[in-house]
Amino acid sequence: MFTKHRSIRAFLVASALFTLAASFTILNKTEPAVNGRDNPKVEKLRLQPGFKAEHLYSPSENKQGSWVAMTFDNKGRMIASDQYGTLYRLELPPIGSTEAPKVEPLKIGKSAAIDTVGMGYANGLLYAFNSLYVMINNSKNNKTFPRKSGLYRLQDTDNDDQYDKLTLLKELAGDGEHGPHSIILSPDKQSLYVISGNHTDVPKMDAYRLPATWQEDNLFPLIKDPRGHANDRMAPGGWIANVDPEGKNWELISAGYRNAFDMAFNEVGDLFVYDADMEWDFGLPWYRPTRICHATSATEFGWRTGNSKWSATWPDNMPALMNIGQGSPTNLVYLRDAKFPAKYKKTLLAFDWSFGIMHAIHLKPSGSTYTGEHEEFISGIPLPLTDGVVGPDGALYFMTGGRRLESDVYRVYYTGTESTASPAPTAITKENELRRSLEKFHGEPNAKAVATAWPYLKHPDRFIRYAARLAVEHQPVAEWQDKAVSEKDPITSINAIIALARQNKTELKGAMLNSLLSINFKSLTEPQQIDLLRAYELVFLRTGAPDAATGTKIAAALNPSFPANANSSDLNRQLSKILIYLEAPGVIPKTLALLEAKEQPTNLTAGGETATASAELIMRNPQYGLDIADMLKSMPPAQQTYYATMLSLAKKGWTPELHERYFKWFYKAFSFKGGRSYVGFIDRARKLALKNVPEGKTAYYDKLSGGELLSKSGNDIAKVTYPKGPGRQWKLDNSVAAVEGKLTGRNFENGKNMYEAITCNRCHSMRGEGGSIGPDLTQLGTRFSTKDMLEAIIDPSKSISDQYAATHFTLKNGESIVGRLTNEDANAYYVSQNPYEPEKTMKLLKKNVASHKYSPVSIMFGNLINSLNEEELKDLMAYLMAGGNEKNAVFTQKSGDK
Repeated sequence: MFTKHRSIRAFLVASALFTLAASFTILNKTEPAVNGRDNPKVEKLRLQPGFKAEHLYSPSENKQGSWVAMTFDNKGRMIASDQYGTLYRLELPPIGSTEAPKVEPLKIGKSAAIDTVGMGYANGLLYAFNSLYVMINNSKNNKTFPRKSGLYRLQDTDNDDQYDKLTLLKELAGDGEHGPHSIILSPDKQSLYVISGNHTDVPKMDAYRLPATWQEDNLFPLIKDPRGHANDRMAPGGWIANVDPEGKNWELISAGYRNAFDMAFNEVGDLFVYDADMEWDFGLPWYRPTRICHATSATEFGWRTGNSKWSATWPDNMPALMNIGQGSPTNLVYLRDAKFPAKYKKTLLAFDWSFGIMHAIHLKPSGSTYTGEHEEFISGIPLPLTDGVVGPDGALYFMTGGRRLESDVYRVYYTGTESTASPAPTAITKENELRRSLEKFHGEPNAKAVATAWPYLKHPDRFIRYAARLAVEHQPVAEWQDKAVSEKDPITSINAIIALARQNKTELKGAMLNSLLSINFKSLTEPQQIDLLRAYELVFLRTGAPDAATGTKIAAALNPSFPANANSSDLNRQLSKILIYLEAPGVIPKTLALLEAKEQPTNLTAGGETATASAELIMRNPQYGLDIADMLKSMPPAQQTYYATMLSLAKKGWTPELHERYFKWFYKAFSFKGGRSYVGFIDRARKLALKNVPEGKTAYYDKLSGGELLSKSGNDIAKVTYPKGPGRQWKLDNSVAAVEGKLTGRNFENGKNMYEAITCNRCHSMRGEGGSIGPDLTQLGTRFSTKDMLEAIIDPSKSISDQYAATHFTLKNGESIVGRLTNEDANAYYVSQNPYEPEKTMKLLKKNVASHKYSPVSIMFGNLINSLNEEELKDLMAYLMAGGNEKNAVFTQKSGDK
């Protein structure tokens, strides 16, 4: 929050530098200050009607780090963990009190021999069984904190209210933000559930509900992330295990997540997980948004490294209950015990750290699973949400922080007139009961399992079919392999062959393929066709390529159906994959025709439709928002990218004309902007394709496909010069000391390159070149000092002109919209959400708006210069001071000249 006496010069330079910004100034029609008047930490929260928030504590202001995990003990005290340090215990004042919490760091043991450092570095905390369970997530290279990643148990054995016994229940091989995460209590309160991200190895388990037969299982040409992320991480990705209180028996429950941070049970014992996206993949056909998953027994959710993530349509993994969109999931809590109105008693709250939103997902039974309705429960700018729980008093407690950001503890409770009594328990549907009965066979062999489960391999409910197939897979394969290859019902046969293929029985390859060939492809529905194609794919992957004659038969059976309807994007992807693998006649021109089609299907990512639109997130976080804005301005054609990547494996059937068309597509593809790894993925597919051109034509097609456009690594477009660094955390004092009085003899070209590298030119123009969102910067140096400019660059939100302010609209349906108010009439507001496409506006009817106010954060990211070394910073500031004029004295004078 800015001070009342900020200088006019600082205000003016801020107005000139900032693109779209915000202040705490309220417009004529404002939200009532009901959440703590004069307290900006609470005023920034947008709550649902009838709810009130209290700011309880600021760990960062008390030099206690940035808190990321919490639980309540048996005496109603909160226990919290700094992400990189200590555990703390808090005695909280009652609701409505003005008293401050009593806070103490937890010391473990009474002597240095037991514990000298205490506990901390916890991503998960749970008080249960008269113990505090701690999931430590600690780098193996951390010399200041000796505890290794793993699940620990703390106990008070002498009843002095201090923990004196420390037990490592299991060490885990994993750390970092994709390491070991949360712990929750089982529905029957007899055991624990733990969850870890995909950088944590699955430890040896005592039991496996999901059989340990996982493989990568994708015929799509493997391209690992060009920037190296998770390149050594293979199946099954993130995982969930059930653990007894003593930590002696571990059972794998579910896997296939990217970086699921937390999970929650509903009142009938169904488990839900909030999984993370890979933002570097945005715009690519394998991108999967953050999502809520219903983690039934033995579920696989298909995360694989690089571009090999599975489609949610495939039968051997499960779909999301709801795709949320872009974000950084940190917490999931179920509100059954909250003293909230009935509407929220069957609701999941999903915390997004990046964009400061608590997503409410109201669950409704549907068959053996659920559907969900989305609502924005709480939001704020900024609001880096980390963890939250329902307290003993029925209020919601949550924290912000993480990555050493400013950290705060809040309490939210209901003050409205609706009843907060618990409604009648949700009745379990017949389909849910059936699924659970089949899941009882997920474990030890059972003589009744095959006969019981087999009829349900064709059940219309996808979760029931999955449960039945896994029940069969847990039985000795000799008991059911003949039954599988002789099955006559087409749907049962498809699922039986999928089960059999996963057993790696190479000697049964011919029998499995003949079973699949007996199924009439055209007689199936589109989802059933995808299942059949996936069955073929798994047989190829697990038992090897078919012989020539069988391959020809399969191609002949499928080729007439390719391409399918233009909007059948998932079906066409799977058909192109199988037919290119089989080198089917005519598959290359068919696939190229789809790649070049003017009309492209819209539902193209691996996850499907999302509850939040990307444009709605842009102005909620300046660090990530501008990247989203830039991508939305020129989105890659995801379906085309899929076909182009798949064609990179095609060796036969090319003509010079086909190759010309194909490689010209790559050149065009480099003009689009996706996530950070987009260019690298396109280049790797291009290089795979170049291996299949005629001898002597590689250089020609390399140039035709845009090879000269790229940097040496192939991860970036070469025309941009990137900072050499090393960067540093530039503050006002050290940046002024580095620059002021030293801007002589500077390098004009490098200054211009740094100006472009840190993306100033996206929003501002300089001497007629650049963006038009913010003001022209050509005359900046004639009006302001280097100190003025550095202060505005380092702290963009300190003082901002309302000329470039974003507005936070609260709608009557509980949602919110953040964007720049460009115009209004008697009936509507016109809001621009993408600063890179300011001419595109959404019409927001005034009758649907409850209130609106300026957003408190500049969309200009405050750390833009942190990638620069001192010399690069000097050149940048010289370029700004000179207004882009190469003949300015800062470039022509020699060092030491007056």
